[in-house]
Amino acid sequence: MKDCPFLTKAGKIINSDQTRTLLFTGNVHDLFPLDVSEATTYMPLVDFLTAQWRMPDRIILVYELNGPIRFMESKDREKIRDAWLRWRSGFDADTLAIQKMLASAKTRAHLETLHKTFDDNLLAAVGNPTVALEFLRQICLCSRSLVDGKPALTENLIIIIEAGEMLIPEGEISHLSDADRHRLAICNDWFADPGFMNSDDFVVLLAESRSLINQRVARLPQIMEVPIEAPNQNLRREFIDWFMGRLPAGKELRLWGTVEELAQYTAGLSIHALMQLLKGAAYEERPLLPGAVVAKVEEYIQSQLGEDVVEFKKPNHKLDDLVGFERLKTFLRNELIPRLQMRDAAALSGAAVCGPIGGGKTYIFEAVAGELDMIVIVLKNLRSQWFGQTDVTLERLRRVLDALAKVIIFVDEADTQFGGVGPETHDTERRLTGKIQAMMSDSTMKGRVFWLLMTARIHLLSPDIRRPGRVGDLIIPVLDPEGAEQEAFIRWTLKGVLAHEPTDEVVKSFTAAARNYSAASFATLRAELKAKVAILKRTLQVEEVQAIIADHIPPAIQETRRYQTLQALVNCTRKSLLPDPNIAETGRRAWEDELRELEQKGVR
Repeated sequence: MKDCPFLTKAGKIINSDQTRTLLFTGNVHDLFPLDVSEATTYMPLVDFLTAQWRMPDRIILVYELNGPIRFMESKDREKIRDAWLRWRSGFDADTLAIQKMLASAKTRAHLETLHKTFDDNLLAAVGNPTVALEFLRQICLCSRSLVDGKPALTENLIIIIEAGEMLIPEGEISHLSDADRHRLAICNDWFADPGFMNSDDFVVLLAESRSLINQRVARLPQIMEVPIEAPNQNLRREFIDWFMGRLPAGKELRLWGTVEELAQYTAGLSIHALMQLLKGAAYEERPLLPGAVVAKVEEYIQSQLGEDVVEFKKPNHKLDDLVGFERLKTFLRNELIPRLQMRDAAALSGAAVCGPIGGGKTYIFEAVAGELDMIVIVLKNLRSQWFGQTDVTLERLRRVLDALAKVIIFVDEADTQFGGVGPETHDTERRLTGKIQAMMSDSTMKGRVFWLLMTARIHLLSPDIRRPGRVGDLIIPVLDPEGAEQEAFIRWTLKGVLAHEPTDEVVKSFTAAARNYSAASFATLRAELKAKVAILKRTLQVEEVQAIIADHIPPAIQETRRYQTLQALVNCTRKSLLPDPNIAETGRRAWEDELRELEQKGVR
């Protein structure tokens, strides 16, 4: 197989005798290419492994959860059964043949019982994973046992076990069933047995994630993990070529561009999902357009991670649609967006966006996403109530990010998504934060993955996340509009509400009345004025608008918003983004003093 690093890694581990138990994780449910008789075919992982590892001195056994223990060749079953008889009876091959013919009726009956026991165990293993695992362990014992100084079985065993996460599921011992605990004990004894470790047999467990395997087994030093990555662009391109070459006469795959472009657009898809996409387009004889490909990628990634974990953001507005924030928009156009589009060491790993609640952070940076022709993934809820599921979600996220060519990770309310890493933090939260931090600073992701964290409580983000090399390279404050920007918001609020264009004096009077308004407050006021126009079925007079504004009582959150504003100012990493860049140092000391005063009053 071309470009198969996981098989190469597995071969090195086995040949170097580092371990006898391999755990294949990741893309274990996909299809893999194999050259057979000068032609390529795609097959599931188990069939691919058995085809690659079939050798004269190897016997391959496969166990599936709801099926029997399978032998790749019928003669292999006979070899193992004969070895079983020699092991159980203590007779070598020649003696065993003589005993079968000449021994007493009692001895022959004993041999027939052993023979029947082997067949009964194979039959009992169907649908009974506990029996199956124990029988496979016994076969390994038989394989390395000596009978009259000779090995009971001359060939070495390869045992492939599917659905490892269902056989020995993760969970507290007290919460496992008796059968689960029994299988856990069998695997623990089997894989940690020094005799097995020193043999030439080996076992391959298949599971989507190591975190789904019970940790009493998964953490054994005798088990080594071999991750199977999602197909890269070369593998996807080879599959597309293979698929197009097998289309019936008269059928064709109509693409909007080249095969290379299609391979690029399908980043994130498995071969299975790519096959579904191509088969649908070929059957319907419709052109395969970029929109349909992107939709398939989004659907597949959501199916892998869960709709409650991620969503894809497709903002329709852009920076030109924003009211006010002129200096910030200039910075975003000239500084942030160009660095998001870079792919080398000059690219940013991420940025944090902070400022008081209602300041417009999410809307502004949705506009940034709208300016970019990039996939935007919104992380919604990484934590899971189920034991070990958070770790699995993170592993799936990592595989998705490794497969995508370019992506923005959009995290709103980041302070609630990520916690700390201190000893007082819950283990799950600590692992979650630690793994996210590792992904943020991973050099292999730089230039491909950009983390955009938004929070009104920047001080609650872990200091490890806020350090340079992660989002600490760029912390952007989004502050309430002032001066000319506030007047721009007033004009936007009054647009279509007054019978005539407001004069400068009217705008200034409204600006004074709404001096403590945030972007969200202006949006709320605008919606109320629009509703009033619709109810009265006419435009409003200046006095009516003044009365509506005067009737508004701001919510009692001013001190909290001031605290969040000060935290944004103190944590900002660009002087040019501060209200007055010339007082950055002296202003920072004053802001810190005011923060301490608010904290003494209990504001957080």
